[in-house]
Amino acid sequence: MALIHNLGFPRIGKQRELKFALERYWAGTLSQAELESCGKALRAEHWQAQQGIDLVPVGDFAWYDQVLTLSATFGVIPKRHRKGDIDLDTLFRTARGRSTQSSETQSGETQPSEAGSCCANHSDSAASEMTKWFDTNYHYLVPEFDLKQNFALGYLQIVEEIGEALALGVKAKPVLIGPLTYLWLGKFSQPEHNTAENKLALLEKLLPVYRQLLNAIAKTGVTWVQIDEPILALDLAPEWQQAFESTYHQLQIRELNILLANYFGPLGANLSTAINLPVAGLHIDAVRGGEELPRLLDRLSPHKVLSVGIIDGRNIWASDCDKALATLAPAAQQLGERLWLAPSCSLLHVPYDVTVEDKIAADVKPWLAFATQKLQELVLLRDALAQPESTLVKEKLAEVRNIQSARKDSARVHNQALQARINTLAPAAAARQSSFTTRIVAQQKLLNLPLLPTTSIGSFPQTAEIRSARRLYKQGRLTNNEYTQLMQSEIRKAIHIQEEIDLDVLVHGEAERNDMVEYFGEQLDGFIFSQHGWVQSYGSRCVKPPVIVGDISRPKAMTVSWASYAQSLSKKPVKGMLTGPITMLCWSFVRDDQPRAATALQLALAIRDEVSDLEAAGINIIQIDEPALREGLPLLKKDWPAYLDWATHAFRVSSSSVADSTQIHTHMCYAEFNDIIQAISALDADVITIETSRSNMELLNAFEHFAYPNQIGPGVYDIHSPNQPNQKWVTDLIEKAAQKIPLNNLWVNPDCGLKTRNWNETKAALSTMVRAAKQLRAQLG
Repeated sequence: MALIHNLGFPRIGKQRELKFALERYWAGTLSQAELESCGKALRAEHWQAQQGIDLVPVGDFAWYDQVLTLSATFGVIPKRHRKGDIDLDTLFRTARGRSTQSSETQSGETQPSEAGSCCANHSDSAASEMTKWFDTNYHYLVPEFDLKQNFALGYLQIVEEIGEALALGVKAKPVLIGPLTYLWLGKFSQPEHNTAENKLALLEKLLPVYRQLLNAIAKTGVTWVQIDEPILALDLAPEWQQAFESTYHQLQIRELNILLANYFGPLGANLSTAINLPVAGLHIDAVRGGEELPRLLDRLSPHKVLSVGIIDGRNIWASDCDKALATLAPAAQQLGERLWLAPSCSLLHVPYDVTVEDKIAADVKPWLAFATQKLQELVLLRDALAQPESTLVKEKLAEVRNIQSARKDSARVHNQALQARINTLAPAAAARQSSFTTRIVAQQKLLNLPLLPTTSIGSFPQTAEIRSARRLYKQGRLTNNEYTQLMQSEIRKAIHIQEEIDLDVLVHGEAERNDMVEYFGEQLDGFIFSQHGWVQSYGSRCVKPPVIVGDISRPKAMTVSWASYAQSLSKKPVKGMLTGPITMLCWSFVRDDQPRAATALQLALAIRDEVSDLEAAGINIIQIDEPALREGLPLLKKDWPAYLDWATHAFRVSSSSVADSTQIHTHMCYAEFNDIIQAISALDADVITIETSRSNMELLNAFEHFAYPNQIGPGVYDIHSPNQPNQKWVTDLIEKAAQKIPLNNLWVNPDCGLKTRNWNETKAALSTMVRAAKQLRAQLG
């Protein structure tokens, strides 16, 4: 009988208990002992939820992010964040620039910062850089290396958690990020040293410490450890491929079996490397790389386990068990007990449990499988392989088959009118009327903006009053008129504050929006929504992705009334704020019955209609956010051109219906853009704003070798940290940006939207930003 196991489980809790505990701790209203108690209770609950499987992951829990936890384990913490031994507060200082709201802001200590003095309060330090975990919407804290980097065990959270699990009778399988993936994900503090060669050179120092950690794990009595090396799904240079063999020879521990896990894609050119490694087992992602299974079966050592990731760990659709069993049948016949079944990757990327959903339509709910249901699917597949003639198994498979058929034939899925529109879409729909050089003249004549125009990205603080009003409105306890008046009051407040600060281009603040994707999905045909389908994005930040179940269309205008009202309050331009088609796609659970490109084009047409209505209402600047453009990039470079072609086409379809004088902005955050700079240029947005402050403007290196033709706003302070920027920090970043971007093409803005901050922080930071811009204007005459 095949063994079933899991690679990782959602860590935030069924009701987001970890989120709320973290935020109370950071606010100073929860003690560290209480926070740790919450974490311990959640781990026990999550292990219990997985007791139907043979091996349960331990070490997948993280207080902020699993990469940061490993950095702490190896002592890779920047000097600016150190205060004695590495502990829980060290993790939070690294991630946020401070650990709590109360203790450090009152300490008066001055912390030297390798990245310079970023903050008005000198007890704070610049938070470490954060970026996307491969091609997901999960974020990790980038390890910071230097050429003299040393590693030492300093934080043994995983060993402590193994002890917890074993004491509870859990069949524990510790989970670690592999040493090569860890080095690959890191960066050198000095950009000029940040080469693959320098990172690989650290391996010799890291491996003895990694081996010490494995020895500590072995002493707990567990017999298997899962080591994740997802860079095996990437294009690896020969020296990185060769490093795997020597690395895993050195990591052999007699008492410990290593299961090497690859996910997010096929092994491809790394298949020979992976299959020949001296490990006891290999995990593959058969959802994204199932075509490799026959080759693996032909070449697998007769002594190795093969773990097949047959259940999709990235999406929420119930599995087609017939298809899965057809894939597994040859492996089951050849491997017997050496076949392990698992999700394709950690279930971190899906919600906890669909059974708690009581408002999803009855016909749709059976189509969905969250983390708990995915483990149940594994049990069914195992039983079907072991007992194919079982009456109970046959009944369950028949039920699954009926669900798949009902979804395929559902009227929710197909929209013939939309298909007709797509079939007649002209090529000109994806192009602006004139080139940027012509457009910018018309835009400047209309808008009359100063040098270094200042703006914010879109959202303003989502206060308790705003959230309460939205909740009461959804519950039917506020009339539409009452709700509108409350939201208009928030818009008036936002406009008044921005004018007081003297920003040049204003936003309405998005008080009416719960989430930048969910808000639009609620008004589009083709979406459904969960109540509790939360997944972690980073730290305490959780998102509840919409579910795209069918063809997408826009029944009516979604933002025009709010934008028009905001514009009526000011003589300054107010941006219309929209989410772009690729971000809507990537930040939703996407239907899997048609190509993603087709869904992206449907979304683009819906956004296009909204753009046209905003322009007709007198909104002359329209921002279409695409923070997920880089995230959607395939992991293998050979697949990049096709994706970038349909993704940029979708953006241009969404944005190209307007006149030359209407200025189109877009925004991107927390991802590396240098390697797709030509595709970003192909979007042909008049202004692009990007996150650059955490990387100290490092992301602008691309502009040294590429003459970006349009305007750009590099973020000048980090909105994800509670730290307040000081004016010199902001001024220095603007000046650094001006060395790589023509001054007339430069905008001044924060890294991202401000919904997670409070008003005091927001006003102070934006005021500093505006003063810095005015100072530079004065210096430049």
